[in-house]
Amino acid sequence: MPHGYARRVSLATGSAAALVCTMVLGGTPAQAAPPTPPSAATARTQLAQLTERPQGSQDGYSRDKFPHWSDQGNNCNTREVVLKRDGTNVEQDTKCAAVRGKWVSAYDGATWTQASDLDIDHVVPLSEAWKSGAAQWTTERRRQFANDLTHSQLIAVTDNVNQEKGDKDPAKWLPPKTSYRCMYARMWVNVKHVYGLTADSAEKAALKRILDAC
Repeated sequence: MPHGYARRVSLATGSAAALVCTMVLGGTPAQAAPPTPPSAATARTQLAQLTERPQGSQDGYSRDKFPHWSDQGNNCNTREVVLKRDGTNVEQDTKCAAVRGKWVSAYDGATWTQASDLDIDHVVPLSEAWKSGAAQWTTERRRQFANDLTHSQLIAVTDNVNQEKGDKDPAKWLPPKTSYRCMYARMWVNVKHVYGLTADSAEKAALKRILDAC
């Protein structure tokens, strides 16, 4: 199997790594994965509470209406914080750019040692959010959504896998690593629930099938 495959998200451990992470995140210890979403049972409840509505229009959408990546302090922006959080032994330069480390893309199991091979995926894509209610938000609310480190909205993954996903919802795209699909559905539902976004019928049906099999 070629280098770059067979990996899982792992964390930097040990006092030295914890100290570096603390510096990058302004005093908050780093995690090694997105914040854990609620259980499948809770996600099923949250899914049932999502307003079912046909997907809205793309009219007026622009990524610029979701300002990112925001300054997170210590010269770090949101992208660099996620790269640090989701990698192992990540070293950063004075501008907070990751210069070396190891990352395991949860979506496909691929292992990478160059940050340039990774995208930071918005689990619920910005375009999907726009069509699900974010078109009515303030710019500040969209900024919060696009840089959310509190919920399971951001994850470092293989760049071309993220590009293949695009703005597709779970009725049209799921992580190729099948063992991660339950987690992905939990993440998606929780983000939509937290932000009060809607879901169309095909999306809800796909998510229900996944969560029922968790």
